[in-house]
Amino acid sequence: MSDVSALKTALVLAGGRGERLRPLTDDRPKPMVEAAGAPILVHHLRWLRDNGIERAVVLTGYRHEVIDAYFSTPRIEGLQVHCVAEERPLGRGGAFRNGFAQARIADGLVVATNGDVITDQPLAEMLALHEHTSALVTLMLSQMVSPYGVVDVDDAQMVVSFVEKPTLPLWVNAGVYLVDASVFPRFPAEGDHETSTFPALAKEARIAALKSRAYWTSVESQKELREVAGRLQVPG
Repeated sequence: MSDVSALKTALVLAGGRGERLRPLTDDRPKPMVEAAGAPILVHHLRWLRDNGIERAVVLTGYRHEVIDAYFSTPRIEGLQVHCVAEERPLGRGGAFRNGFAQARIADGLVVATNGDVITDQPLAEMLALHEHTSALVTLMLSQMVSPYGVVDVDDAQMVVSFVEKPTLPLWVNAGVYLVDASVFPRFPAEGDHETSTFPALAKEARIAALKSRAYWTSVESQKELREVAGRLQVPG
């Protein structure tokens, strides 16, 4: 497995409004909603720190002052946290591009993430694939889980079995990337990299994807918040 010392810096999106988590997000951005005694963002940053990241550039927008105030004092031992606020909404791709430039990142390879993601995927596994494929971007994928129970029926239209929320033969973008520094100027100044830059890189055969079996969830609703809170420990 590759040495994660090659990964020093992470760009972390943290400007989402989290409409489906209201009223919890009326006075804070979604990643600052608490789970297991700490903001989702803190759990996310601790995972990055535990995977060798030394500096996190948190990209803020909606209610950015909440994140600025929270990280005005050191919160996570061993991790430098720096915030970059948007003057106007730039979209996810624009936020990554702006943050990379504003933070003057000199690293050749950068981790880029959605700050509302909770996972235990080792970054070293992603780095090994990235180096093996010579990709410019490597994505983490997570297998899609059906939101409903599935009924299996035979040819005689008789029910054979019931399966509660099975995994499906589909993979979703998990919002965790390794990005070569040369790619950030190709991100849109405003807009979404996943509908512009990434499809272009796919056509060039320069984007790789790790099919991860690790725990992963993107906290989008109060139901998911309760589920992830039951799994997390209070940060020490």
